[in-house]
This record gives sequence, structure tokens and C-alpha cells, in this order.
Amino acid sequence: MIGTVTIVGAGALGTVIGDAIVKGIGPEKVRFLADGDRLARCREKGVFYNGELCDFRFFDGSDAKPADLLIFGVKGPALEEAMELAASSVGPDTVILSLLNGISSEETLAQRFGWDKVLYTVTQGMDPVREENTVVRRGSGGAIFVGVPQEDYFDREEKLTETVDFLASVALPVRREEDILHRVWCKFMMNVGVNQACMAYETNYGGLQQPGPAREAMLAAMNEARKIGACQGVLLTQKDMKEYLTVLDRLDPTSIPSMRQDALAHRKTEVELFAGTVRSIAKRFGMQTPVNDTLYQIIHEMETNW
Repeated sequence: MIGTVTIVGAGALGTVIGDAIVKGIGPEKVRFLADGDRLARCREKGVFYNGELCDFRFFDGSDAKPADLLIFGVKGPALEEAMELAASSVGPDTVILSLLNGISSEETLAQRFGWDKVLYTVTQGMDPVREENTVVRRGSGGAIFVGVPQEDYFDREEKLTETVDFLASVALPVRREEDILHRVWCKFMMNVGVNQACMAYETNYGGLQQPGPAREAMLAAMNEARKIGACQGVLLTQKDMKEYLTVLDRLDPTSIPSMRQDALAHRKTEVELFAGTVRSIAKRFGMQTPVNDTLYQIIHEMETNW
């Protein structure tokens, strides 16, 4: 039974999910971890979600006890630091969820804490936007998909059931996903196209929802990600492409993905998780990825000029 929750990262998704959990089980049972200047800012200014001050309790992790559920809501470049911060929050029965983009965070967490503790998680269509200490989410669409591989060697069935039931109990839109690895790769394919095209072309979702160079680059980048998925044993079809384009076309055209948010705030982006991963896998299999090569170069140049 999940009674205590620790969350590392009060970014956009961490805030949306943390706010629901706090309201569901009470703030005294939920700990947010941060350190240094970030901890001081969070304690001083708080976090606002849709105009309301969240009742979040921030700690540095030094006095942490193992949590029943540990959620990582940081960006990819900060994961190693976040694992150090949260190490004392992990006990023998802790369940770990990752809200990070990309296809590697679960493996990274499992190498540190054990596969028996880690469940695969994909968020889709929730579309929150963060600016400094304020998070805004328009509408109530989207879902959290949680699952384990169809051949699970780590006896996580009970943890999966408890976690899905808990998230549903705090009114989060959770779904148990039978083919979670396929879902992970579909989300990765979408992120490779949408996040990078929005950043490189300095546009919002609306700029990708209509014909033009940005949408063409997005589609080509997604196709390259789809092809390397096949090399990894995950078949992403044209039907999957169409499904995720439907997800894109339903998003608020004035809103922007996380990478574009990072660019506007001059934060380090997750280009290594997106184009970097595509290029690395493609290289191992002798494949060419010209669109992701170009996006990789453009985004790195943009970061250099901040």
C-alpha cells in the first residue's frame, strides 16, 4: 500500500502530478526534494499551479526515510544528481517512476536502485507549461501510462497494480499499459519530432499543426526515430505515426513543448536524449539520420549562443 510519496523535481509534470497527490493524501505525506539555490527558491517563492499556491513541503533529502513511491520529475541532464539526492528515499519496497523524456531513464534508475523497483511510465497529452515557479495547464486531457514489459522477470505485478490503483485514487488520469515498451518508443518518436522542430524553428504547436518546413522536419525526424526503433526490436508503424499526429493536432496551438520552454529560459535542453540518441543508435547499425543530424547541430548552436 502506498502511503508516502517523494518527488524529485517540481517542474511542469512534477507539479501537476504532485499537486494531485498532495490533495489526495495530504501534504504531510508528500516530500519534494531539492538542493542548494533551488531548494532556497522553492521554500521562499513556493510553486504555483494554475494560479494557486501549492502546499508543497521541500526538503534536501538529508533526513529522508524510504518512501513508498518515488517519482523523478527532473530533466535528463539532471538525473544523476537527482539520484544522489534521492538515494536515502529508496528502501527495499520503494516503487520508482520516471517522468523523464527519452528511452533510457528507467534503465539508468534500475542500474542504481534495481529493476525490481522501477516501473515504466509515459505521460502523454498533459501539456503543462512552466515559467519560473509557475505552472499552467489548460484543459484536463492526457494520460499517465504505467506498465512493465510483457515478459517481466522481476515480479513487479503487485507493485504495478498498487501504483495504478494509487494514482487513480488521487484522481490522476492513469492507465495500465500492456505493451509499455511500444508506448515508450511512440512517445520518444513524437518527442524527437515535436520538441526539436518547435525549438529549431522557434515555433509553438500551431507551427507544427499546419503544412510548412517545420512540420516537414518534424515528420522526417519522427520517421528516423521510427526506423531506429525497429533496430531495437520495437516496431513503430505508420498507424502509430498517425495516432501521435492526432495527439499533436489536439494540443493547444499556442502552447509549446518542454524543449522550447527550456530554450526560452536559456536552460540546457534534452537534445542528447532526442537527436543524440537517434544518431547514436543509427551509427551502430550503419544508418543515416540526416534530419536529426541537422536538428542536433542547430540546437547545439542555439545553446552556444545563449
